[in-house]
Amino acid sequence: MRKGAKAAIVGGVFAVMVGGAGYGAFNVVAALNGDAGAGSPVVKTGPPDADEVRETSEAFFAAWEKGDMSTAASLTDYAGQAGAVLAAYRDNAYIRDVRITPGTTTGRTVPFSVKATVEYEGKSKELAYDSELSVVRGKTTGKALVDWEPSVVHPELRDGDTLVTGEASAPPIKAVDRDGTELTEEKYPSLGPILDALREKYGEQAGGEPGIELSIRRGGAAAEDTADTTLLTLAEGRAGRLPTTISAGAQAAAEKAVQKYAESSVVAVQPSTGEVLAVANHREDAFNAAFLGQLAPGSTMKIVSAATLIDNGITTADGPAPCPPDATWQSATFHNLKGMTPNEQATLSESFARSCNTAFVKYADEVKVDSLTREAEDRFGLGRNDWKVGIPSFDGSVPASGGPDTAANMLGQGKVQMSPLNMASVTATVVTGRFRQPVIVPQNLDDRELATAQGLSAGTAQQLRQMMNRTATSGTGAAAMSKLSGDIGAKTGSAEVDGQEKSNSWFTGYRDDMAAAAMAQEGGHGGDVAGPIVAAVLRAGG
Repeated sequence: MRKGAKAAIVGGVFAVMVGGAGYGAFNVVAALNGDAGAGSPVVKTGPPDADEVRETSEAFFAAWEKGDMSTAASLTDYAGQAGAVLAAYRDNAYIRDVRITPGTTTGRTVPFSVKATVEYEGKSKELAYDSELSVVRGKTTGKALVDWEPSVVHPELRDGDTLVTGEASAPPIKAVDRDGTELTEEKYPSLGPILDALREKYGEQAGGEPGIELSIRRGGAAAEDTADTTLLTLAEGRAGRLPTTISAGAQAAAEKAVQKYAESSVVAVQPSTGEVLAVANHREDAFNAAFLGQLAPGSTMKIVSAATLIDNGITTADGPAPCPPDATWQSATFHNLKGMTPNEQATLSESFARSCNTAFVKYADEVKVDSLTREAEDRFGLGRNDWKVGIPSFDGSVPASGGPDTAANMLGQGKVQMSPLNMASVTATVVTGRFRQPVIVPQNLDDRELATAQGLSAGTAQQLRQMMNRTATSGTGAAAMSKLSGDIGAKTGSAEVDGQEKSNSWFTGYRDDMAAAAMAQEGGHGGDVAGPIVAAVLRAGG
């Protein structure tokens, strides 16, 4: 969308805030002068009753239908924010002839349907959608007010977003997979935000022409990484053809796999090329957590930690890595998963396959504060903020933090943060020994400079593959990987998060020339939720 359409919003906010300030000032003065005495109405408390819910929602709908956005905003509990979004609805989105039909009220919640017309430069189109609002008691006035959320105006609006109608900011694209199969949001639902991002970045290069659209202009903290979302097309543009590295078969498997688990994401890459074969998210917020997530990866990080131990000459896959019941590092005590049998004679391969935390903590005093950071950056290409995947991505973060975090970071906790894309890349690097920066569109499309890293020595890569294969065949990843043939390997992870009852589930694995990683927030153990997602994608192949 054209970027100059926000100016009217500022005026809308000002007008509403001035009106609100005057109202508040009047009441403060009245109270100070004693005018709020015995003769003044008593401020109501408690939840609004049924009559108040009906009267407030009807008044709000009536003002909205008439385009009297100041009045509509004054009937909410955040008049300033509501006024800005409502004014943009009328003045920037050019939405006219609004007709609102309430549904059956449940308690304080009123569902409703909206029918309207979008009119812009002689073009018009009908708009219809459903939303809902709730009515709450004003904290200071005691009045029944609409509980303001941007989603009241449109269910896809979030804080900072606004609606805009005009010429699209980028021409439409016809994205195709590696074999020329068209990729659409209708067939691959979770690709929606990714196709929007590809269009924003490559729409002009693909050679199309922009149309006229009603779109959501994303705002808030994540606006820089989020493309506009088209809601309605008034005039079709001409789509340009955009090649991607996606495999339609792998994408279909990824879509199906994440649908089984809430708040889950998965990425698959081809180790021999770095090409992204599939990316899918199943999330209420439609966020591309597969590429942009920033979460502790749990024990999947032990792949990088094990590489650190090997490359620094501390131990080897067949060397010692005792697994005591607990281990203390700088006053912090670390434990293993409940039920794990200690083994003081364990090798690194065995402790890795069983995901023994204490084996890695016991070696924390033999690594430098920045050893894990250097390994992640130099060998795996992580944490340098230089990936150019084709759309926005997070490149991982492995800070050199001391104290208890030195040990916690080795377990994928502490200050370490990753996305499924990062962990899929880590596994791909293990498969070939070479870091190839992931890409979702071919590099020759725009000749962008890809990130490079040293990669792994043949010996280190071979030992890591041995340990991941053991994990996949007889360790914590065996149940998820049991029906996969070929050259396989895996690593499980469960990341504890403050305030969550269940840990985040992580899993990464490979099968021949495909590596994948998945994450499910509050999914529990890595093999229980993320594991089946990864296995399903690996089974589909590229």
